[in-house]
Amino acid sequence: MEAYSGFAEVYDLFMDNVPYEEWCLYLTGLLREYGADSGLVLDLGCGTGTMTELLAAEGYDMIGVDNSEEMLEMAMEKKAASGRDILYLCQDMREFELYGTVRAVVSVCDSMNYILEPEELEQVFRLVNNYLDPGGVFIFDLNTEYKYRQMGDTTIAENREDGSFIWDNYYDEEERINEYDLAVFVKEGRDGLYRKYEETHYQKAYRPEEIRAMGERAGMKFEAFYNAFTREAPREDSERIYAVFREKGKTERNENL
Repeated sequence: MEAYSGFAEVYDLFMDNVPYEEWCLYLTGLLREYGADSGLVLDLGCGTGTMTELLAAEGYDMIGVDNSEEMLEMAMEKKAASGRDILYLCQDMREFELYGTVRAVVSVCDSMNYILEPEELEQVFRLVNNYLDPGGVFIFDLNTEYKYRQMGDTTIAENREDGSFIWDNYYDEEERINEYDLAVFVKEGRDGLYRKYEETHYQKAYRPEEIRAMGERAGMKFEAFYNAFTREAPREDSERIYAVFREKGKTERNENL
């Protein structure tokens, strides 16, 4: 499931349309609403650490996990610039390990869609539940089946001052697998030459009822689905949803002592 390895160094350049500050405001609102107003938080699929840094600025003690060394190198550069005490670990989220439990786990920018096999995603949920504090909260987003259908077979191209990209998208409705081929051209130096980066990415469309069942089988308590950046239930035309689960097993064991 390795992704964003070849052009990690230009990832932020072409993600500057993502309103990370607004996303962080929404995410911290959910965290506080569900009782995680401070403490240790794990950012799964942290990428170049943009959201990790923002959550650290909100007062959370942050751990970032990503399986791309190149992306984490960018995250470490941000950490050096900000001086924030963030722990970054290069691990696959399907088998990540921590030194102890955390108050909350978050995952944004559709990282969970990159887990293509349902049994592997359920294993991620089991690990999350294992490393959450009693009653800890797990919040993540997902691209929806509706969004992938709307994208379908399309090509998106954008030309900028410092570079350009071409995005060829394909969606297999039967398998619910979205494939996109990325070609990025980045200007280097003053000689007018460009460096080309190419990568292919695959994401899986999961339905809310599947996510809920997997989370509950993994031992967590389902709390809510939200249409992204609202407190409203998902709609048929929701393109991104947020899911909220809570650790249950340790809480029940403690109550039975």
